[in-house]
Amino acid sequence: MNLYLPIAEMSVNVFVLVGMGAAVGFLSGLFGVGGGFLITPLLIFYNIPPAIAVATGANQVIASSFSGALAHFKRGTVDFKLAGMLLAGGAAGSVAGVYLFTVLRRFGQLDLAVSLLYVVMLGVVGGLMMVESVQAMRRVHAGGSGEVKRPGHHNWVHRLPLKVRFKRSKLYVSAIPVLGLGFFIGVLAAVMGVGGGFIMVPAMIYLLRVPTSVVVGTSLVQVMFTAAVTTVLQAATNQTIDVLLAFLLMIGGVLGAQFGAEAGRKLRGDQLRALLALLVLSVAVRLLFELVTMPDELFSITLSTGEEL
Repeated sequence: MNLYLPIAEMSVNVFVLVGMGAAVGFLSGLFGVGGGFLITPLLIFYNIPPAIAVATGANQVIASSFSGALAHFKRGTVDFKLAGMLLAGGAAGSVAGVYLFTVLRRFGQLDLAVSLLYVVMLGVVGGLMMVESVQAMRRVHAGGSGEVKRPGHHNWVHRLPLKVRFKRSKLYVSAIPVLGLGFFIGVLAAVMGVGGGFIMVPAMIYLLRVPTSVVVGTSLVQVMFTAAVTTVLQAATNQTIDVLLAFLLMIGGVLGAQFGAEAGRKLRGDQLRALLALLVLSVAVRLLFELVTMPDELFSITLSTGEEL
């Protein structure tokens, strides 16, 4: 069944889009990521204009993240104080990111910038996570622990000033890296159309030493609100959100997130990290392939609005 999207100005298959949303929602609930790093490339692969894919992808993240966060809230695996501080930094980052998005679009470099950012960020994060998770699984096989380090372990982050205690996560850490991480995620949310979970989850585990059991739910809460701020800013500034497209993605996303959250209970922390790393690397390789292969049309004319003729 085909449907015409007014903002994207093209016809799409309803079932394909709902299926995309369901798949990304499942992964959102499973890994604690908003799924924007998947839905945006998928929409681009489906020939949705990148500017529309980025802005609408951020919108879809809200629904899948809310559904997954609700499931984790019922299990008591959400640190709201930590999520709130990450959100404060994320809101400021979203403002800066939307401005950067507007500048890149005006100069006609948005498509290239988004693709390059995805390849670099996903490749680095996925590679590091894969190495660590494989090492963790080897430790488990040898009879050890699969956790990265116990939550109380101190590194350079814990020696910074302005410390705050997060009781649910059993952390006593500086507010500086927490706010900085939130700001960085906010910028990514605006420029790349992601919730930032694929960066947030590894950073919380490896940098802040948050227990894996708390990371997923807390990340989803922060991702949900950061995506909401980004959506409002994108709609007001660039008018690149296709509400009909977002609605179709949300239908599948909400349903998929519930099943993903339930499936996540059956996997160990090291197994979840390995699967997420594999997923991240797969998307990076697919985008890299798109960048290096010869396009069907070698030349195009780009207007000042970022639209191609």
